[in-house]
Amino acid sequence: MSLNAEELFSERALGFRPSEIRELLKLVDSPEIISLAGGMPDDRFFPIDRVIEASTFALREYGKKALQYGSTEGIKKLRVLLMDRMENEGVKGIDLNNVIVSTASQQGLSLVAQVFVNPGDTIVVEEPSYLGAIQAFGSMQAEFCTVPLDKDGMQMDILEDRLKDLQKAHIRPKFVYTVPNFHNPAGVTMTLERRKKLIELAHTYDLLIIEDDPYGEIRFEGESIPSLLALGGKDRVVALRTFSKISFPGLRLGWIVAREDIMSKIIVGKQAADLCSPAMTQYIAYEFVSRGWLDDYVDVVRREYPRKKNAMISALERYFPAGSSWTDPQGGLFVWVKAPESIDTAAIFREAINAKVAYVVGIAFYPHRDDNCHMRLNFSAVDPEHITEGVHRLGDLLKSKI
Repeated sequence: MSLNAEELFSERALGFRPSEIRELLKLVDSPEIISLAGGMPDDRFFPIDRVIEASTFALREYGKKALQYGSTEGIKKLRVLLMDRMENEGVKGIDLNNVIVSTASQQGLSLVAQVFVNPGDTIVVEEPSYLGAIQAFGSMQAEFCTVPLDKDGMQMDILEDRLKDLQKAHIRPKFVYTVPNFHNPAGVTMTLERRKKLIELAHTYDLLIIEDDPYGEIRFEGESIPSLLALGGKDRVVALRTFSKISFPGLRLGWIVAREDIMSKIIVGKQAADLCSPAMTQYIAYEFVSRGWLDDYVDVVRREYPRKKNAMISALERYFPAGSSWTDPQGGLFVWVKAPESIDTAAIFREAINAKVAYVVGIAFYPHRDDNCHMRLNFSAVDPEHITEGVHRLGDLLKSKI
């Protein structure tokens, strides 16, 4: 008689749902499929020679330390470098005790969920919202209060109404989660006015803000806007950052900024999760950043990605059916597309695969699974010619469904 593991799973584990992006990517692992599904940087721009040089130097200079366990907080010299980098971006009032290295920002989301969320707790998120955050918070059995986005980010008037309703119901949200820059999946950016309003509401309703900003440095149009951390300070804002989008996902490194009482809990949670992030990749990252190579790489990305985004927007204008609409991001990796409302983008996904093109279904980004007509398209990982052809194939499929 075989073991019935279902009888052993925790209630939390029984509620786990696999990442739809990860599941979809299993279907598109074929060279003949044009994948507009992933959220990956273009590996053709990776400066491999510089990474080899940084890696070789890291082994020669820090060899034993690089191959050994490190501290949970991360290598000090890298944390100092990251702290200085953020101060140059306008973040004030942080010191070394407010910065730790994480295993990319997804671990930051997981740790935030563990530290703050009990089963049944309410959290406020944008709608749509980043799938990885929905997974992390959902795994802790959070209740989602959603606030819709428009072209200027989270709608603050609706957020305020939601907070008033929660207050009347004697519910205090644990935090407000937002991706303010070049949103995943929507591509929109929260305006300065709305950022200031969010900080104001955080004070009025005694809220914590979780600012997830993987894409902020990948701005290729328009003027940069101060981060929520820069505007609101560490008292009200926990900031999550990552190397995955601004350099190389293979490093599996990010960082978290938080006030010390919150950080102390995050550190204990990280100890239970992985003891420490890889020392080897931390030393590589330190060498890569300290030599100015990260800035050089980001400059390349800022120069090349607009060509890809423009190719996608042009193809959408040319090939998508009437009744479609989409965002036009000033940075990041994604365009958020709304198909004509008669079309269910989840229902036709396998037909898209048969047409040799892939996207991410929009419903994956809605905590309450209440949207059927959106899709997320990625432009960063594909060359302009294949972007055009992929959008053409999608447009033909959508037209055939009308």
